[in-house]
Amino acid sequence: MARRSASRGGNAETLRRFWSTGEGGKSIRWGTKGDWTRCTRKLAKYLGPRARGYCQNLHKRNTGYYTGDRRNR
Repeated sequence: MARRSASRGGNAETLRRFWSTGEGGKSIRWGTKGDWTRCTRKLAKYLGPRARGYCQNLHKRNTGYYTGDRRNR
């Protein structure tokens, strides 16, 4: 089987970058009020209920803390 190129998609880190600093991340606007909600709404069509956990991890990656943290007030 041929090895898939990262530029063709399917690479987890490529998707994390897209939703963090790429076009997806720009539309989520990490670090602003409602960022987690925007993320879950956008990713729910791809991930279903798993979007909530994935967006929680992306929130930590992009802001430095989880949504339930006292610093997120």
